[in-house]
Amino acid sequence: MKFLFYLAKLYSIPVVMPLVEYINQYTNDEIAFFVSEKVFTQMKEENRFFNVNLIKEIKQAINYQPDYCITPGNYIDYRLPGIKVQIFHGVGIEKSSHYEIRHFFDVYLTSGPIVTKKFIELQDKYKYFLVYETGWLKFDHIMNYNVKHLKEIYNIPTNKKIILYAPTFSNKLQSAECILPHIPNLIKDDEFWILKLHELKKEKYLPLINQLNKDNFKIINEYDITPLLHLSDVMISDTSSVLYEFMALDKPVITFNTSDRKDKGINISSISELRPAIDRSLNFPEEMSPNRKRQLEEVNPYLNGEISKNIYSTLIQIKSNNKLLNKKKPLNLLRKLKIHYHELIKKGYLK
Repeated sequence: MKFLFYLAKLYSIPVVMPLVEYINQYTNDEIAFFVSEKVFTQMKEENRFFNVNLIKEIKQAINYQPDYCITPGNYIDYRLPGIKVQIFHGVGIEKSSHYEIRHFFDVYLTSGPIVTKKFIELQDKYKYFLVYETGWLKFDHIMNYNVKHLKEIYNIPTNKKIILYAPTFSNKLQSAECILPHIPNLIKDDEFWILKLHELKKEKYLPLINQLNKDNFKIINEYDITPLLHLSDVMISDTSSVLYEFMALDKPVITFNTSDRKDKGINISSISELRPAIDRSLNFPEEMSPNRKRQLEEVNPYLNGEISKNIYSTLIQIKSNNKLLNKKKPLNLLRKLKIHYHELIKKGYLK
């Protein structure tokens, strides 16, 4: 069996790695990556990808003839052969785009009951794709992560409480413009704050970031937020799905004007409420634990580190039972043309 992982963004790497590692460890199947230039460069730099088949051109990817094309992104090149599988780049259940059907995929692998219910409704509407609830793959990466010596690795004082601020990239839902200017006045002497900006928003907030006091504050630009989740005592965000990643570790979250499911942590609506919310979270970290566990039961109840095993078994079952036989997607002409348009830009034929 051949698996092709289609990765356009750096943050997609830790999402797919548990399944990659499972296939490598427990099967004789083949793996290749069809990647953007940015991802190609990153994976070349990391020793664990040294012998991996990295593909940058669509012709090579087609010639690989995969049985499955798997991506955490919203799009996949329609020209690729094989069963196209959407595993999602996050558990962004509050965002309508999470449920948008773009007519590229044969299979959607959902994180938990609340997501599955909506995708089953969409399956009934469109008829051509399959939906299976497997859990979101990155939770395996989070739950099995090696947490030894993280403070030493990131040069963070061992006697400080760690506050992680990770705003969403959505212009409508972000909190960065409101919170970033106030961070110097919020940090206490016994705290250390970490800022993790989304890959798509780093440049926009540079003017605000440059004004921050760096003594008890660090910006970490790594594509994988997972070690920061384990490092931190409290997370501040807005509607970012990374909140659920942090909640899986049963740690307190603070949300700023979150759009939905407001009881997953302490939700605030003004900057004056932030410092009291931090103090409350640090002093009573177990207070909202029942809420966190209840939310995850709906969003992603699979925290045993075996989602990759579940996904692999599901995909093999789909293939062996021919469940997608004779199911055809809509023509989807406009989105297909956009793929060719961006390909021409990449090759320098268009500006």
